Amino acid sequence: MTSPTHPPSKTHRTFVRVRFGDTDPYGIVYFVSYFRYCHRAIEEFLRSCGLKPEETFKNVQEGFGLPIVEAWCRFRRPSRYGDILRVETSIQEMRSKAIIFRFEFYPEEGTELMAVGTANLLAIDATWRVRDLPERLKESLFQEK
Repeated sequence: MTSPTHPPSKTHRTFVRVRFGDTDPYGIVYFVSYFRYCHRAIEEFLRSCGLKPEETFKNVQEGFGLPIVEAWCRFRRPSRYGDILRVETSIQEMRSKAIIFRFEFYPEEGTELMAVGTANLLAIDATWRVRDLPERLKESLFQEK
């Protein structure tokens, strides 16, 4: 087993407006909505690295996929309908076969941490077996665009 590589220092910001459908009956962001926000933040992070999400999560031509195999989130402060959240996304860890993204949620203008979470993406081949991350992908994630 190879040791994890040090993640790039890049942090990408994505802004998300809380919609009515993202909330529970009390107007507080429903926990599942945070995972949708995390996925959107991963997509924007990939775009900022010059990668197209539609060719990165599932790449038939190169024979790989990147499903999310684990995700968690800790909710520290409530977010409400109409709020704009700033999601700061970074790579917490990159392994030979996996990428772990980290998410920190803040108010649009502010420093109070609202929530924090991670998502673990595992590289698989066309037969759904674990494989190494493509070199092209790793190189793109380490480059500043």
